[in-house]
Amino acid sequence: MLEITILADNRVASPYPRGLRGEWGFSVAIGDVLLDTGQSAAVHNAKLLGVPIEKFDSVVLSHSHFDHTSGLLDVLNVMDQPSLYCHPNVWDHRYLDRNGQFDGAPLGIPYTKPTVEAKSEIVEHRDPIEIVDGVHALGEIPRTHQDYTIGKVKREEGAVKDQIVDDQSVVVETSEGLALVLGCCHAGLRNTVEHAESVCSGDVRYIIGGTHLIAADTEEIHAISDWLGEKLDRLVGAHCTGTTAMGVLNERLPEVFESAGVGSTIRLEGDEVLS
Repeated sequence: MLEITILADNRVASPYPRGLRGEWGFSVAIGDVLLDTGQSAAVHNAKLLGVPIEKFDSVVLSHSHFDHTSGLLDVLNVMDQPSLYCHPNVWDHRYLDRNGQFDGAPLGIPYTKPTVEAKSEIVEHRDPIEIVDGVHALGEIPRTHQDYTIGKVKREEGAVKDQIVDDQSVVVETSEGLALVLGCCHAGLRNTVEHAESVCSGDVRYIIGGTHLIAADTEEIHAISDWLGEKLDRLVGAHCTGTTAMGVLNERLPEVFESAGVGSTIRLEGDEVLS
């Protein structure tokens, strides 16, 4: 059985255990692999939930945005030199872009590479990589369908539109199909699903995490929900899925969709991680 527990999210899903904290961001334990670290609540919530991240050996960063990486040092401080999987562009200097105006508000990871390297073994990758048996970080995702970008990034020629090329997700091979766990899915949901299926030569049957449908219009959400309805056994929306999309998905896919938050544990009953 594969257990996926949300440690940081925009909302708390349950009043118990007492003291769970919500924040804008995301962190999730996929078995004993950690995807993202939220802003500040992941370690606190993990302790309350009995998730021993201090014993984990692997951390994956879905991308560099602060709401997925600000808690990184808190996590690394309780771990013993874990492997940190990330795209090489995760260290880029990213900034907010309001109404087309570059205003300099930082969006990216708030730590330097040397600081992080002192507490972990950094594994930079553009291509897919297997972290543990049957668990893959997807690397850079080809984009043939809609993606969702934000902000600007510093380059030698100045600040340019940020394509967030470092965006990646994690896919787990199970006996009943692929389980795709998303951080923020800036690369786009269709693109990410298709890439996961290409990398692992199987069908995505489960999706958990931030779909970034918060940035999609209603027509696109309807089209995506119809497409997903023909593919999925379970869709668990969190973080940047957005209230509009959650409402549409719940209405159109009532037997497939559910929302989640801090404290939610998704159990894929009867599924074994394949080696």
